[in-house]
Amino acid sequence: MTRTNGVVITGLGVVSPIGIGIDEFWKSLLERRSGVRQLTTFDTSEIPVKFGGEICGFEGKKYITPRKSIKVMCRGIQLGFSAAVLAMQEAGLEKGSLDPERLGVLFGSEIFWGEIKDIEEVFRHCVVEGAFVYDKWGEQFPNDIFPLWMLKYLPNMVACHIGIAYDGRGPNNTIVQGEASSLLAVIEAIEVVRRGHADVMIVGGTGTRLMPGPLVNRTFANLSHRNDDPAGASRPFDAHRNGMVNGEGAAAFIIESSEHAQKRGAEVLCRVVSSGNSFEDASAGSMKLGSGLQLAMTAALCRGELTPDQIGHVNADGMSMVNADAVEAQAICEVLGAVPVTAPKSYFGNLGAGAGAVELAVSVLAISRGEVPVTLNYEQPDPACPVNVVHAEALKTEKPTALVLNKSGTGQTASVILAGA
Repeated sequence: MTRTNGVVITGLGVVSPIGIGIDEFWKSLLERRSGVRQLTTFDTSEIPVKFGGEICGFEGKKYITPRKSIKVMCRGIQLGFSAAVLAMQEAGLEKGSLDPERLGVLFGSEIFWGEIKDIEEVFRHCVVEGAFVYDKWGEQFPNDIFPLWMLKYLPNMVACHIGIAYDGRGPNNTIVQGEASSLLAVIEAIEVVRRGHADVMIVGGTGTRLMPGPLVNRTFANLSHRNDDPAGASRPFDAHRNGMVNGEGAAAFIIESSEHAQKRGAEVLCRVVSSGNSFEDASAGSMKLGSGLQLAMTAALCRGELTPDQIGHVNADGMSMVNADAVEAQAICEVLGAVPVTAPKSYFGNLGAGAGAVELAVSVLAISRGEVPVTLNYEQPDPACPVNVVHAEALKTEKPTALVLNKSGTGQTASVILAGA
């Protein structure tokens, strides 16, 4: 069995609906401030759900260099790149301060949908007398579209831009597995360092579920429709949950070998103890048994040589969906018993491929700063969700260990165990 005790986290950057940068992010968690609000980036008058975890006040030009790169970065790529910049700053690192051949990048990402404004002209030129003429598309597309349009939306471009910016010539990869992408990227980055293929990895995840295209494509069936109370819509494990909330966000971490961190005198935020990942067939649309969740948690405990009573808190996937939350809660109870559980999606919703990274950031800060934030909107326990939800007040971290859990809609499950430095 593989252990990863020699791997530590020394930097953290967050771009989220509840704050940009770890101080604002942490303050929102302590003040129980939701980032779910009415959407402002596009017209919502014709769609049934008009709110989400939207990031306000983000300007990519504050973080992205060279500035000209912005024109080939969609919003999701800008979010991920900016989170990496903040993580490097937090770790006290800059371009040229590391051996480039020992620096790698690994990001969880997703399909970034094109913005309507990018293809609006093409569509207009294909309309004849009020009808769309498909035969004109091939003729008009090369003339009206930005030549580097595709580069704006490729999932792997987040890691590519970061690698170029920091001259990271080590392993560079991208994982695209839905909401499990970020934690799976972290797990692989841990293994890269453990195998000795890099000293430092910039790792994280970025995603957005707020673009008009994916909103319509995925439909609104699984979403909460609480338009009159956006901040109260995401309510993991609560008896009155009625669907998830979409959001956007990114987080990045500096993961390095403990030996390398010690040599450069880095401040360690926490240790990465172990990890586990599994799969459960979700072809029917939801994981009905929770076996993948149980396997991922059990594997992480086994590889870290830990018992359930040594886990201080679980950072749950907590989608706020009726069936999914019940399955997850029962899996957690089966493997870990009455361990305290917090569910960060209650603050900002489902961030797609960015979910696991931003949620992992919550536990990194909880361990390094001594308390676990509450789960918002948990007001009435649900007998179908037999978990010990942190809700009335923040939990002091008497046991500085956390198990962070994520799963995708197609069945991938990932867990990472962290511990105090």
